[in-house]
Amino acid sequence: MAKRRSTLERDWMTLTRKRLPEAAFAQRWPIFEDHCFQRVLLDNACGGVWYDHIIGRPAYRCASQRQLEAALALGEAALRGEADLVALNAQSLAWRRDRSGAS
Repeated sequence: MAKRRSTLERDWMTLTRKRLPEAAFAQRWPIFEDHCFQRVLLDNACGGVWYDHIIGRPAYRCASQRQLEAALALGEAALRGEADLVALNAQSLAWRRDRSGAS
């Protein structure tokens, strides 16, 4: 059974504002701020820079159910050590460099 949208949004805020930042130091992740986790998870859930795929702000409210569920799943996998947050961050930054035309 799919979670209600309000539950997903609450889970998103708890994950990105509390749980991931609290784990960042121990995991030696290169990011530790909530908006960075949100960028990384949403970019990777979308397969590119999230604002090319999600219309409107805030992104978590405007994301599709599937996009938000995928982003949450990535964050949970990172907490379990099953997803490489360093690699996810690097991919997010690469998409953003490519999009901006920077070398």
